[in-house]
Amino acid sequence: MQVTLLGTGCPQVSTDRYGPASLLDWQDKHYLIDCGSGVTQRLLGAGSAGKRIEALFLTHLHSDHLVDLYQLIVSSWHQGRDKPQRIYGPRGTKAYAAGLMALWKPELDARIAHEKRPSTTALQLDVTELQDGDVIRDGALSITAIAVRHQPVTAAFGYVFDDGTHRVAFSGDTAYCPELIAAAKGADALVHECFIHREMLALPGVRGPETIQNVAAYHTLSTEVGKVAREAQAKCLILNHFVPVVFDRMKLLDEVRADFAGPVLIGEDLMRFDSTSRSITHRDALIALPQ
Repeated sequence: MQVTLLGTGCPQVSTDRYGPASLLDWQDKHYLIDCGSGVTQRLLGAGSAGKRIEALFLTHLHSDHLVDLYQLIVSSWHQGRDKPQRIYGPRGTKAYAAGLMALWKPELDARIAHEKRPSTTALQLDVTELQDGDVIRDGALSITAIAVRHQPVTAAFGYVFDDGTHRVAFSGDTAYCPELIAAAKGADALVHECFIHREMLALPGVRGPETIQNVAAYHTLSTEVGKVAREAQAKCLILNHFVPVVFDRMKLLDEVRADFAGPVLIGEDLMRFDSTSRSITHRDALIALPQ
């Protein structure tokens, strides 16, 4: 089981950290978690492509987590995908997907008529809305949806991938969440968001103290995420979805290490974790983790 961080950013625009998205490879299948800005480019950078995605799992319907869904659908069609796009997500996913395709229908109809491609199967959507505790099975692999605490968003999930040998948990966006901690118990890797509150300063005309307080309230603070990993007994903590996208890495590492003694990875786009070899690759670096 391999995890590649495709995008580790947030709504802030960054050329280093694209929008939230992760790729989980299991056997010869590719599963996409969220669909933030630049996801199709990052998929190619990770050696994959939209046409190879077995299923997309949306954590919630905030724009930064699904803004490139239409790009994924159309680029997969251009790449020769031969099956519908399978999408899992919270309540509201069906309506969103239908509205998205309706919005683009005139443009898409013109493309189909003019380009004369051999199939339009890739443009069909197979959407399933999940509830807390639902389990999707694919052979030995199970994917469990865990309701997380992202209020006032009332439908938001983390996901746990488990094949009986290895387990990887994705937090999605959440405040401190005991339910996620329980579901992620003993995971080979906990991929968790991180709100670095000491770096979020008030900017006149952009954000004030109330804005910062409200955004922080539905994310996990950098001073909390180490506790989450410790309580989950995670074998490795992989931090992603950073708010803000520019921060002092060493200070963040010190904050997390104060509560968690295991390996901590400050995620970067296209960083890859392999649960079998217990290794990390990023660009030309290869790093071994404790077995």
